[in-house]
Amino acid sequence: MKYICYFVFFALGVLQFACTQEEENVLFPDGTEIPKWFSDVTKVKLEDLGTPYKITDFGVVKDSTVLQTAVIQKTIDEAHDQGGGVIVIPKGTYLSGALFFKPNTHLYLTEGAVLKGSDNIEDYPNIPSRIEGQSIDYFSALVNAYHVDGFTISGKGTINGNGLKYWKAFWQRREENPQCTNLEVSRPRLVFIWNSDNVQVQDVSLINSGFWSSHYYQCNNVKILDLHISSPHEPIKAPSTDAIDLDVCSNVLIKGCYMAVNDDAIALKGGKGPWADTDTNNGENTNIIIEDCNFGFCHAALTCGSESLHNKNIVMRNCTVNQAKRLLWLKMRPDTPQKYEFITVENIKGRANSMIYVKPWTQFFDLKGRSDVPLSYSENITLRNIELECEVFFDIAITEYDHLSNFTFDNLKITTNNSDYDKDVIKGLTLRNVMVNDKLID
Repeated sequence: MKYICYFVFFALGVLQFACTQEEENVLFPDGTEIPKWFSDVTKVKLEDLGTPYKITDFGVVKDSTVLQTAVIQKTIDEAHDQGGGVIVIPKGTYLSGALFFKPNTHLYLTEGAVLKGSDNIEDYPNIPSRIEGQSIDYFSALVNAYHVDGFTISGKGTINGNGLKYWKAFWQRREENPQCTNLEVSRPRLVFIWNSDNVQVQDVSLINSGFWSSHYYQCNNVKILDLHISSPHEPIKAPSTDAIDLDVCSNVLIKGCYMAVNDDAIALKGGKGPWADTDTNNGENTNIIIEDCNFGFCHAALTCGSESLHNKNIVMRNCTVNQAKRLLWLKMRPDTPQKYEFITVENIKGRANSMIYVKPWTQFFDLKGRSDVPLSYSENITLRNIELECEVFFDIAITEYDHLSNFTFDNLKITTNNSDYDKDVIKGLTLRNVMVNDKLID
């Protein structure tokens, strides 16, 4: 009878686990259903993108030393004027400044093709833009798509930001003024997609950006599939080369990507400043799934901030980290009202300096005359099924203006040089099967 009872108990446990796993797959952290859209990872095909416009058929020459912005842009304009099509970059290296894609146009890079950015900032017009949580005039990116619903970038080729000159200029300025901001040194992003829905970027390599590698602002329904995004952290550091910046976006799938950059791999942004929540240019990021990705060197695999207002229903799962300084970084900015909620990081293996890092972000702090300090909240944060080597397990230190509540650590196996933790900094910290240096903690 004892064995029968044990078998029934075991079977119920397996059933409960299976149901939990099923819920994890179909529900966001707040309990709402994940749309089937997230399960469709069908790749776009060249033949389905309309008439092909091979740039070398329209006057572009195979010479990597010749700036060919005007001719490539003319090809894009021709495709748009003729009802749309796909701009094909053939094998070879082609030097260009800022390119602007228009409705019904796409970009395809053939394997062996390199679209290389000019290292002269004058080749990137200063126009109304969005950068660092501000809607201001700024330099355009190498690849720009504004109000281009259905825009795609595909192919096995490379977009190379050619950023060395910009990096050197930044570090020179930092030597002159250690407090200089990112915007004091003029640098272009690699890809900027603004106010465009149903976007898909797949298979390409984004490397050596002068500034952020890819930036999506006010976009809905974005799929980022199997990208290779990299910039060096040595011997010369490529400053602020975030792999993917999501800025006021909803319904985003990031899947199968490799990211190794000298800043945050995936950063959720949305605005900054003491009254940022009243600015209609700002907003929230919601329903973001990051899965099956591999992270090399980065300041954090997933970061909320530093220009961030509200992030909700964020899932990172089934990923590997290697050389990340932090697995999850919650930047609590004391001059900005913030709320990070319903964030789950699960099924992770690898190594990071810190598993979770939650501290005030005081760089360039500015209340702009506001008398009170805005409050920041992080709640319903779950870390589950994680096997990690790290220097610091619980890297959390907050102020009276930061409120943390309802954190869950579930089924963690952590090897660390610093196993200290303070449950009192979080209102409602649940620990379930958390092994730190082979010791169960509670």
